[in-house]
Amino acid sequence: MSGALLVHAVGGPCLVQDAGRPGHAAIGVGASGAADRASYGLGNRLVGNAPGAAALEVVLGGLEVEATAATWVCVTGAPVPLTVAGRAEPTGAVLALRPGERLWMGMPVSGLRSYLAVRGGIAVAPVLGSRSRDTLAGIGPAPVAAGDRLALGVDGTGELLVDAVPPASYGGAVAVRLLRGPRADWVADVERLVGQTWQVGAASDRVGLRLDGAPLTPVAERGELPSEGALRGAVQVPPGGGPVVFGPDHPVTGGYPVVGVVVDADTDRLAQLRPGDPVRFGWA
Repeated sequence: MSGALLVHAVGGPCLVQDAGRPGHAAIGVGASGAADRASYGLGNRLVGNAPGAAALEVVLGGLEVEATAATWVCVTGAPVPLTVAGRAEPTGAVLALRPGERLWMGMPVSGLRSYLAVRGGIAVAPVLGSRSRDTLAGIGPAPVAAGDRLALGVDGTGELLVDAVPPASYGGAVAVRLLRGPRADWVADVERLVGQTWQVGAASDRVGLRLDGAPLTPVAERGELPSEGALRGAVQVPPGGGPVVFGPDHPVTGGYPVVGVVVDADTDRLAQLRPGDPVRFGWA
């Protein structure tokens, strides 16, 4: 019988995520998947998992799990205080978790989302080919809660080639590259999108990063825009003028003008921003 992780505690939202379920926009289902794809993929490679194996996406730490069988684990993404059986261990290290031992993740030093990769992956039933939780559509496995038993799968067939990698750091100013969007002329002062520093709003989540700052000015004479297809990284401007940057669980269509699109490679960095963090944009 395969091993499992017994969940003793969670802090912030804890979700099962994998590489997502692209290709279903025609039926109203977005791609979802890990918010910080680079950190998620790194964890899977370190424990020898196949690409796309399911891991745990942990927001602001607080997770405590117990292994029922010997396995290898690794925490990537936002660096956290980490213990295994009470011993302090580093983020980014491949760690042995023996039967009955507990792993605990504290509050990240910087960043927002950490990823717990377990050799074999998390074995939950896929929905439309993916084990990811889509928080907007409400599909995929339910958020992880204390008392859950998470079975481990058989995706861990690769060799363990690296003991550890340097932990990530998410301090300092954040500047992301922005492509001009198809509806940039629907905002009178679109250049102010790149001319000021924005703060991440408290209502931000996996659906979108809501930005606080001096609002932009939609062109009233344009009227209403019919709904159009949307994608991760699209920057919409609602009537109130506060930009929203779509995240992995974004709607597949939207009726507000898309004035810019974040370069795809930079959207992982946005996934590590906390409410109140500053961010600037620059035209690519």
